[in-house]
Amino acid sequence: MIGGNVPYRTLRDDYTHETVDHLVEYVSGHITTNGIENFWSLLKRGLHGTYIQVLPEHLHRYVSERVFTYNQRKDSDLGRFNRVLRQAAGRRLTYAELVGS
Repeated sequence: MIGGNVPYRTLRDDYTHETVDHLVEYVSGHITTNGIENFWSLLKRGLHGTYIQVLPEHLHRYVSERVFTYNQRKDSDLGRFNRVLRQAAGRRLTYAELVGS
């Protein structure tokens, strides 16, 4: 079923958005809300439990970090660490770039 809430409808060209009516069922074939609910839980734990203060202008960085963690959740700590090192090699983010000055 394609549809759902209005914000998701704008993504139709790029994504297939399927829904589950929880008044009827919680799983419909391969369609379930467990994945997104697990992700939101991980994000909220990070924002409320790990970080002291999250500034709105840096929120996308915190979300990106949690997306990475969620997508690599089946990997070991060493595997995630190695992936981060490989992706960071040759890149540099200066403080001025970070704070936009």
